Amino acid sequence: MTRRQALGLFTLPFAGMGFSTAEARPLRIVCLDDGLTETLLMLGVSPVAIADREVWEKWVVEPRLPPDIADVGTLLEPNLEFLQQLRPDIILSMPYLDGIKPLLERVAPVTTIGLYTEAGQPYQHAVEATRQLAGLVGKESEGEALIAAADAYFTEVRQQLAPLSARPIYVVSFLDPRNVRVYGAKSLFQEVFDRIGLSNAWTAETNYWGFSTVGIDGLATSSDARLAYLEPLPEGAGGTLTESPVWNAMPFVRNRWIMRLPAVLMFGALPSARRFARVLASAMTAEAAHG
Repeated sequence: MTRRQALGLFTLPFAGMGFSTAEARPLRIVCLDDGLTETLLMLGVSPVAIADREVWEKWVVEPRLPPDIADVGTLLEPNLEFLQQLRPDIILSMPYLDGIKPLLERVAPVTTIGLYTEAGQPYQHAVEATRQLAGLVGKESEGEALIAAADAYFTEVRQQLAPLSARPIYVVSFLDPRNVRVYGAKSLFQEVFDRIGLSNAWTAETNYWGFSTVGIDGLATSSDARLAYLEPLPEGAGGTLTESPVWNAMPFVRNRWIMRLPAVLMFGALPSARRFARVLASAMTAEAAHG
């Protein structure tokens, strides 16, 4: 399984571990989850290493990674020898990596934090994770400020988009020119929709991580929906789509109700939720300005 596929498999509730923050020096943290990494960075803490910087640059984008953060290799097969050389005090992991947890524990204590559960509510889990991380690194006030700023921003965006909120929206990632991952209940994007007053056009059942995988024709369930699709597109998908009779028959294509969004980590934490609200609001206001 590739690191990209692993982006769709963040699971289970979080299980914390006590760790003293009363250290004379900052904790040396290796973080193997991008949602946790983005949260640490927004708290003003840089981990010494993450897994697969290239994936971050393509799928997460912001906040930008400081250049001195090391790359320990792929998510499922981190370089254990390099990990030992880094001498971390703690390794932050997610439940998806429980299979290699015994190997990681040979290097340093492991704390596992999951944002996605069978019951959903990834935003609430992200809030809880923010507080857990803030306590770990002694940044409790910064953690509360991050949570409050996100809530305030969603209120602002809700007011901004109120005149544009009548028509529902599909949010999708293209897997190939014929199939998409469409986000709905239990997804981070649905949680953002709820907070900024938008309706999701996808109301069908979703999986554990809040998405369904369907063919493009599966998006014909709403005749008045807009489509917002996330970068990056699979290679060659754009040209193939324009030639597809199925694609061209979709109501949102005929009506030109399509918005292209820059990459947002679909399985992220509070920073990704806020980024999604921002880029979607920008796309919607630009669409309205152009009629």
